[in-house]
Amino acid sequence: MTLYIVGTGPGDIAHISGRAIEVIRNADCIAGYTTYLDMIADIIKDKEIVSTGMMKEVERVEKAIEKALSGKSCALVSGGDPGIYAMAGLAFEICRNKGIKLARQGDKTDPTDKGHFLYIETIPGIPALAAGAALAGAPLTHDFAAVSLSDLLTSWETIEKRLTCAAMADFVIVLYNPKSKKRDWQLRRAQELILAHRDGATPVAVVTGAMRVNQRISFTTLSQLESEDVTMQTVIFIGSSTSVQYLDFLFTPRGYSEKYDI
Repeated sequence: MTLYIVGTGPGDIAHISGRAIEVIRNADCIAGYTTYLDMIADIIKDKEIVSTGMMKEVERVEKAIEKALSGKSCALVSGGDPGIYAMAGLAFEICRNKGIKLARQGDKTDPTDKGHFLYIETIPGIPALAAGAALAGAPLTHDFAAVSLSDLLTSWETIEKRLTCAAMADFVIVLYNPKSKKRDWQLRRAQELILAHRDGATPVAVVTGAMRVNQRISFTTLSQLESEDVTMQTVIFIGSSTSVQYLDFLFTPRGYSEKYDI
């Protein structure tokens, strides 16, 4: 009884790890959000599929766990990395709440301990912040903080505190989920909070659909950020006080120039 929590990266099969492809091909059942399953359709054609739409994460994870507990190997698919704003945390939370005993492959377990027991493995993928950073240049070469602007599961008060603290501490700030059709004011407010502690000329990279067919990269400044065309597929990189835009790239020096003659 095994549950694999698999990161499929940006969505292009070319960017999925070999281990992830191996697990997906060998699993008895594949569970995932419809959009992400469509992106790997070529390698799951003959599989039992558990597919749910947006906002059905709990149902999807519970069904995947049920399949695994029934004796099947099930691959729970997440876009990007499953442990970054994705399904791994929810899977562990549900297992804990249900009292399901977990072990890693290779762990010594009691062969007489049957029932609610799962082997579990998380297979990492390329998160949106890594894919976007690679396209933008090297904005995350020094300390950074990632903050989601979605207040569906986190209070906006908490999000504001995190944005303010990250801005005060001079982190490079990565913004996930900056804007949707129903959430059209959060990015403007985030911009205001960060501007209170950072120069308006701070360079910003805006990456939409990283490594997908709709990929789009643009550069702006913090003072002009709110005017950018962004969606839920956009990841925004707001530079620190040392970040630099050089030609069509954004990078953050690690500090080598302060120590070495380069």
